[in-house]
Amino acid sequence: MTGAGPLLLGVRHHGPGSARAVRAALDAAQPAAVLIEGPPEADALIPLAADPGLRPPVALLAHAVDEPGRSAFWPFAAFSPEWVAVRWALEHGVPARFIDLPAAHTLAWDAELPPEQGESEATEGEQVRVDPLAALAGAAGYDDPERWWEDAVEHRGTGERDPFAPFEALAEAMGALRERYGAGGRPRDLVREAQMRLRLRAARKEFGDAVAVVCGAWHVPALRERTTVTADRALLKGLPKVKTELTWVPWTHRRLARSSGYGAGIDSPGWYGHLFHAPDRPVERWLTKVAGLLREEDRIVSSAHVIEAVRLADTLAAMRGRPLPGLGETTDAVRAVMCDGSDVPLALVHDRLVVGDVLGEVPESAPAVPLQRDLVRRQRSLRLRPEALERELELDLRGDTDAGRSRLLHRLRLLGIGWGEPGPSRGSTGTFRETWRLRWEPELSVRVAEAGVWGTTVAAAARARAEADAEGAGTLADVTALAERCLLAGLPDALPAVMRALADRAALDTDVGHLAQALPALVRSLRYGDVRGTDTHALSDVAAALAERIFVGLPPACTALDSDAAEQMRGHVDAVHRAVGLLGEALGGAAGTDPGAVSGTGGAAEAAGGADAEGAGSDGVGGSGGAGPDGVGGPEGVGGPEGVRGLDGAGPEAAGGPGGAGPEGMSGPEGVGGPDGAGSDGAEGTGPGEAAGVGAVADTSTAPTATVGTGESAAATPAPGTGGGVASSPAVGADRSASAAALSHAGGGAAATSVPGAGGSPVSAPAPAADGGTVSTPALAAGGSPASPSDPGAGASGTTDPALGIGGRVPSVPEGPVPGVGGSVPPVPESPDRVRSLLGLRRRWRAVLRGLAGRDSVAGVVRGRAVRLLMDEGELGAGEAARLMGVALSRGTPPVEAAAWIEGFVGGGGGMLLVHDERLLGLVDSWLTAGVPAEAFTDVLPLLRRTFAAYDPGVRRTLGELVRRGPGGRGGPAARGPGAPGFGVEPDAGRADAVRPVLRLLLGTATEEKNLTGVGV
Repeated sequence: MTGAGPLLLGVRHHGPGSARAVRAALDAAQPAAVLIEGPPEADALIPLAADPGLRPPVALLAHAVDEPGRSAFWPFAAFSPEWVAVRWALEHGVPARFIDLPAAHTLAWDAELPPEQGESEATEGEQVRVDPLAALAGAAGYDDPERWWEDAVEHRGTGERDPFAPFEALAEAMGALRERYGAGGRPRDLVREAQMRLRLRAARKEFGDAVAVVCGAWHVPALRERTTVTADRALLKGLPKVKTELTWVPWTHRRLARSSGYGAGIDSPGWYGHLFHAPDRPVERWLTKVAGLLREEDRIVSSAHVIEAVRLADTLAAMRGRPLPGLGETTDAVRAVMCDGSDVPLALVHDRLVVGDVLGEVPESAPAVPLQRDLVRRQRSLRLRPEALERELELDLRGDTDAGRSRLLHRLRLLGIGWGEPGPSRGSTGTFRETWRLRWEPELSVRVAEAGVWGTTVAAAARARAEADAEGAGTLADVTALAERCLLAGLPDALPAVMRALADRAALDTDVGHLAQALPALVRSLRYGDVRGTDTHALSDVAAALAERIFVGLPPACTALDSDAAEQMRGHVDAVHRAVGLLGEALGGAAGTDPGAVSGTGGAAEAAGGADAEGAGSDGVGGSGGAGPDGVGGPEGVGGPEGVRGLDGAGPEAAGGPGGAGPEGMSGPEGVGGPDGAGSDGAEGTGPGEAAGVGAVADTSTAPTATVGTGESAAATPAPGTGGGVASSPAVGADRSASAAALSHAGGGAAATSVPGAGGSPVSAPAPAADGGTVSTPALAAGGSPASPSDPGAGASGTTDPALGIGGRVPSVPEGPVPGVGGSVPPVPESPDRVRSLLGLRRRWRAVLRGLAGRDSVAGVVRGRAVRLLMDEGELGAGEAARLMGVALSRGTPPVEAAAWIEGFVGGGGGMLLVHDERLLGLVDSWLTAGVPAEAFTDVLPLLRRTFAAYDPGVRRTLGELVRRGPGGRGGPAARGPGAPGFGVEPDAGRADAVRPVLRLLLGTATEEKNLTGVGV
């Protein structure tokens, strides 16, 4: 091979023994040029291999410009002979060139293969595809090609005496195989080898015979073959072609494995990488790595284990006649010595070390589409490094960095780049936490190139893709899911197009099943406005309209269903039930109102002062039936738990702050309308709930309040303050004015309320503050506008805070920072009537469930589910549920239909209901023992088995104990006695008290109780 002609170095792709031999041969031959198997379009990318930022494993990625999804990879590992040849050429200043078939032909081959070539390939394809290594291993008496390769190449060294000897022996073996098998079932190799010969001839004209060729050993006999240029060009004539682009991309050891589908893959890339890099004693070093991994997994592995494993591996190699212990011997030694014969930890060793999760790196100087560069910038700014090893990422969306990570991952999913997959969050069911499983795969580089057609940045591309997906969405559920994904991805600019598509499809779709599938995703989207800061009001109208259409169409859709359709409909009912519950919560939170308060209609006795007998006390001017239990619109403020409009509204230190008007500011610890009313920490607000009754007279039995008239103003009556001062509360007519709440300051001074007159202009009256300052609060008339707040301050400075009118339009507060508040104020719905209508959805849904529960024509599984949902909601007592169950299980009901009713009622893991209500369990037991005919039992059994198989083992065991005791043991609480495991006759007050603090924290009542301490309400 060192005589006339080029130096042909046949190798095994990704073989560390071949890589070491190539380096030794090149050092000995010192060629003037190095030719390497690969696409010639990548010649311009070869210099990047000298960049320290390009760290293998990497791959050449070629993709079609017009169709980026059509792509191909040429992987290189650190132990790949081709990579070693490239690096040698760069280190020695020798030209390196790729000589394989151009990527332009490779990518276009499958799609545009000429018919005549396709027919000839089909004819030749009848020949069995030959694996050269397997053929040589079989001839040598080996049943494992990898084991033969290790013995013949990896363990034999590089041939210090003659560095070319290994290549001569391998070329001779491959020549014998080509003589016997021809192309070996690879007709395309003939075309590739013609291209290689043409490129080799061109290099010899330029550099003479001092040329080294590094290619697969299978191709060496073909490159030695003497052919004419005309014959080679004839094979290449007429090949399809497509415009391509090439670049370097990161690769992984896992993708080098044959199990990944890579044709030239190897079984153990991690093991081969170790053999290539280990300077000496590879077995000892390998077993030390294994011991380290097992120690990280908390397994007890000492140095004595390593020593014994090395001895065992050497012994096994000697017994098997191998020159050195190979992967098989080391694996057997690890199993016996370190894993105690178990394959479970051995599987971890195989995954982490034998295969490995090494991910290569590519420098910024490598060619890339603009989208790829923007993605890299975003990854660095968010400190989100791509890794080949799957990992779990917990995100808290209340932080800017985690929120940005969430948006990036959701945008990439919109673009079809599945870097991360969302999973269930541990320890939280709120919308402010997310859990992701991240893993970077080399194919994602192709997805990024594909997505580059949508835009040059991730945000712009995701928006364009979302708009296009909205136009081409197949079903209504697809559009609602897309709307949810847009909100998750922080793409408000894409929502208008999605909402138009949603409205159009919702208006045309009449299938209740489609509507039921679409509603949950839409309702979930409404919950994201709080944490993510997005405006979801546009979705509320569509969600409410969908819900109303479902309410109307669901009852007739539940009739005349077969078993499969009925089961599917039960799933729709469950989904709608959850969605309606979330819809009420979302709308209630957005409006800042209590669902129960807003949905009421008559509030004469609970208007101003209310029947709560507390006047402007714990429930504010609106009382218990006003705009929520804690004053102005909502459980604890207008729009959130601690402020006029949320956590950042006029919260516990708002409207002047701690140094303003009083110890906690004008609004008290819970904002305007907090639970303290006219107590020590602030003034009570007014609510937009039921306090707008025309002609309603407030209850004056406990506290003097204003009378709201239809057009005439009533005289103000004094309300007592906490410090002995007098709070004035003028009342105005309901036409253009509203009654203002009585204000009382903690400092003991008098508080005045400024009320806009008929023309809407506010008149402020000063009120002394705790430190001598004044506090002025303009109230808002019905339908009027709030006065502009003055700049708040401490000391003598005044603080102005707009109060809400009674029964009028809820004032809109501008978004952004509010003086004296210290945070942004999210928008709220403008019309209480609209909010009242939306929050009435839950009441109407319950009516729909009642109709389903009592309709005989409705499928049994749906009727049973409706009864169960009503019972869980507290709308149906246990006695009524037992009566309906008795009717459903009566002799007049077919057994199969009765079994379906039971499945709907207690199916889906609802066995605890039967455990705690033995009356229902007795009905089921009696029906099974006496109500089901013997001939129908075989039809009923599969349904019941499916129902009870979904219960936890503990629930099934408890039910079995209860049934075993028989009817006499289920007479009542006294009959149960201590016999039922885990149950007592009476509740255990001590155990209940132990969990009360935790429940208060979960329900958010601990803070309220702390704030109420010493108020004296």
